[in-house]
Amino acid sequence: MTLQWAAVATFLYAEIGLILIFCLPFIPPQRWQKIFSFNVWGKIATFWNKAFLTIIILLIVLFLDAVREVRKYSSVHTIEKSSTSRPDAYEHTQMKLFRSQRNLYISGFSLFFWLVLRRLVTLITQLAKELSNKGVLKTQAENTNKAAKKFMEENEKLKRILKSHGKDEECVLEAENKKLVEDQEKLKTELRKTSDALSKAQNDVMEMKMQSERLSKEYDQLLKEHSELQ
Repeated sequence: MTLQWAAVATFLYAEIGLILIFCLPFIPPQRWQKIFSFNVWGKIATFWNKAFLTIIILLIVLFLDAVREVRKYSSVHTIEKSSTSRPDAYEHTQMKLFRSQRNLYISGFSLFFWLVLRRLVTLITQLAKELSNKGVLKTQAENTNKAAKKFMEENEKLKRILKSHGKDEECVLEAENKKLVEDQEKLKTELRKTSDALSKAQNDVMEMKMQSERLSKEYDQLLKEHSELQ
């Protein structure tokens, strides 16, 4: 194996290792979000897109070169198989054909896993953000619910006080009671909006989980095919 293909094979093994680490079930998305938010990633973010595109271009060039080699030695393999003048040429061509096919698989899987790796990082980041938003919305809903219950209790207290006081204070208490009722309606409206937002966030989280599961299944299938091809 030449130096360039050894480097591509090492890159492929590194990709497989990273994808396996990202798919570990005991590491939550929030932990990956904290890791991705380190200052060092912000410093290299400006070069990330350029490096990503550069690696894709290199892998595509290597993949096309491997395809060309496979087609080349496939045709030569067919010609020399039917020829009996050079008995050693058939084995030599077959060896080169095997190497070119191996390089084709290495470069193809490296290109595919590179795209999968970027997509997996994006999905993990989005899932972590959705889970954080869900926690915030849940806390807001609980606080709004507690405030609504508190106003309802105060409303009941004012009603009892209103019954025990005379008519002179009745108008004042009714005004305060009316104000509390209006505040209660406002809180109920806010609670309804918060509940709708929480439901939407839960749906988004479920969708992200389904996408992550589909991606994991596709990865397992590709890894199995890769193992079979090796």
